[in-house]
Amino acid sequence: MFVPGNNPGMIKDAYIYNCDCIMFDLEDSVSYTEKDAARSLVFHALTTIDYGDKELVVRVNALDSSIGIDDLEAMVRARIDVIRLPKTETAQDIIFCEEQIERIEISIGMPVGTTKMMAAIESAQGVLNAPAIAKASKRLIGIALGAEDYVTDLKTNRSPEGIELLFARSMILQAARSAGISALDTVFSDVNDEEGLIAEAKHIKQLGFDGKSVINPRQIQPIIDIFTPTLKEIQKAKAVMEAIAEANRRGSGVISLNGKMIDRPIVLRAERVISLAKAAKIIS
Repeated sequence: MFVPGNNPGMIKDAYIYNCDCIMFDLEDSVSYTEKDAARSLVFHALTTIDYGDKELVVRVNALDSSIGIDDLEAMVRARIDVIRLPKTETAQDIIFCEEQIERIEISIGMPVGTTKMMAAIESAQGVLNAPAIAKASKRLIGIALGAEDYVTDLKTNRSPEGIELLFARSMILQAARSAGISALDTVFSDVNDEEGLIAEAKHIKQLGFDGKSVINPRQIQPIIDIFTPTLKEIQKAKAVMEAIAEANRRGSGVISLNGKMIDRPIVLRAERVISLAKAAKIIS
């Protein structure tokens, strides 16, 4: 969930919402005149408020300005979990950000590699370079699509069907899977259109994305409902894993369930369902 870095109320209460990750924004949602104040506000929150088990992310400003470097200096010192780099266009953008983070970690005695990274891809150049970006650093936990800047770069706009985003989503997804990291979808900006949000979330889940950013607490539960495995899916996954265990007990190399052979792709999908169910605390 995006939280504007200049909104004290949202920053203070962000932990009460049922999101997996809180992303404090120092970039687009903060005007230039408020950049320093927002940075100070987020730093203070990160060093004084207990956000529980939420993953904490900060979207910094672009690093080709002193503002972005100042953001990194403060947020690494605040021991943020993840730095989100906006408008990533090349692998070199990731490498430069990593170098700066490492410099700061060393200067404060923090183990090198503690601070993770996420890359936001928001342009045609970034989309075409997504495979190289995704493999540019071991710190990267995921790459994300930033749709508004991307469609502007394409000289078009967003449609309810999202056809203009299909290529970018596909490239980002393939790049993430090739690198073994997460693929995260863009925000759905109309907070009053729950039907549209649900339709888009179902679409990107079917494509293979791991999650979706939100800009309003009301959008959290619909996304969770879509990405959380159903009881039927969990039962099927458990049956697959039990069939494997039974075959291992019998010393058999042939595994079947209800008369159907169980091959590796089926096993991998079952393992993912079980993992998601545990993450959602549906099963232990």
